[in-house]
Amino acid sequence: MSKKFINDNFLLENSFSEELYHTYAKDQPIIDYHNHLSPKLIAEDHVFGNVTKVWIDGDHYKWRAMRTLGIDENFITGAATDKDKFMKWAKTVPYTLRNPLYHWTHLELARYFDTYELLNENTAEAIWNNTQEKLSSKEYSCRNLLTKANAKVVCTTEDPIDNLEYHQQLSKSNYQVTVSTAFRPDKAIMIANDGYNAYIDSLAAAADTEISTYGDLCAALESRIKYFHENGCRLCDHGLNQISSVSFSEAEVKSIFEKRRSAKDVSNEERLKFESALLIFLCETYHSYGWVQQFHLGALRNNNKRMHELLGPDTGWDSIGDYSQAQQLSSLLNRLDSVNKLTKTIIYNLNPADNEVIATMIGNFNDGSVKGKVQFGSGWWFLDQKDGMIKQMNALSNMGLISCFIGMLTDSRSFLSFPRHEYFRRVLCNLLGEEMKRGELPHDMDLVGKMVADICYHNANEYFDFKG
Repeated sequence: MSKKFINDNFLLENSFSEELYHTYAKDQPIIDYHNHLSPKLIAEDHVFGNVTKVWIDGDHYKWRAMRTLGIDENFITGAATDKDKFMKWAKTVPYTLRNPLYHWTHLELARYFDTYELLNENTAEAIWNNTQEKLSSKEYSCRNLLTKANAKVVCTTEDPIDNLEYHQQLSKSNYQVTVSTAFRPDKAIMIANDGYNAYIDSLAAAADTEISTYGDLCAALESRIKYFHENGCRLCDHGLNQISSVSFSEAEVKSIFEKRRSAKDVSNEERLKFESALLIFLCETYHSYGWVQQFHLGALRNNNKRMHELLGPDTGWDSIGDYSQAQQLSSLLNRLDSVNKLTKTIIYNLNPADNEVIATMIGNFNDGSVKGKVQFGSGWWFLDQKDGMIKQMNALSNMGLISCFIGMLTDSRSFLSFPRHEYFRRVLCNLLGEEMKRGELPHDMDLVGKMVADICYHNANEYFDFKG
């Protein structure tokens, strides 16, 4: 076996793990059903030119590590040169030992650039030159990076006001990777947010209608859902602290919306009633279109007010929240199920303390109509690392059927993030291989290997309805 840090059997601790990975997981195509990649960059087949632009810009995982080490913000989001930013990241990497960034960094260097040296201040210059030469060539354009990763489908995430022009361009192109999208209407739901009315005005313009009443809002959103559907969209996504599902009347909701459109503040009770009503309307509409709905729950965002005001959202100031999830989530799913309008649903959990809550919740609404209809989504954000993945898979295994699991996604803005699928597959195969070694699973490679292949690719391929 190679002595390289990233070698053929990285993270694989025994012969069972190795065979599971190399025979059943490694070569499966990737369905990356949730990410935040730029469809514009894919449509234009953008060439980044250097590794900072494709690897460090926008990556708040790296930014948090650099700040912790004491790197000045000028070398993170500031005006320093791309090369200087890379050099500061190279300085940081040796200090990320035991953080998943250390694994991801070296997997990505190996898989995209055939670079196996450990990144540090001494190797940084040579690695910068090697990656810059490659990233300046068309061979390393956005589309070719996705092809190199063996991606079959990538699904971006767009706001209802997006005109989907780049998805339209891609659908008419001869690009062999399917680029779809998810519909994310959170800004229409969060009625208490600053800028809410300005956003509703933008939604009205996108839907080519006036939005004065709650009925107008629902009609505009349904119009945009139809538009997204006509352009190949088959998923929605919601990034919510927690589900809102409280009692409300139609009259109350109409009054709350009109109050907000009159530039008046709404109370917390009014906010919850409105969010509950609109979420139910949206979920019922998703069901009518046969979409998959996704709920990302549990983030506590924009904790550092000073830095949020300076740099804006998604710049590295978020953490895990400790919200109560079970009762409201159960209420929403039950409301939808009781009228037979619960569509396929994926629930992502950010607080590991709630893993068993979500793992048992999905079983309440898996009614036998669809294999794995309600899914416990893969560990995401702070939990998309080895320990987080194992805990999620163990909870799902103990309280559900991991054999029906639709597997990994990147949830990333980076075109170099796709080795996270490899990372997940290696962790999965090692988890099962260790249990085979201990005799906790049978020494039946075809049986266990089929489950591995299903989790890595076939379950997702069956679950979703992406249009090529």
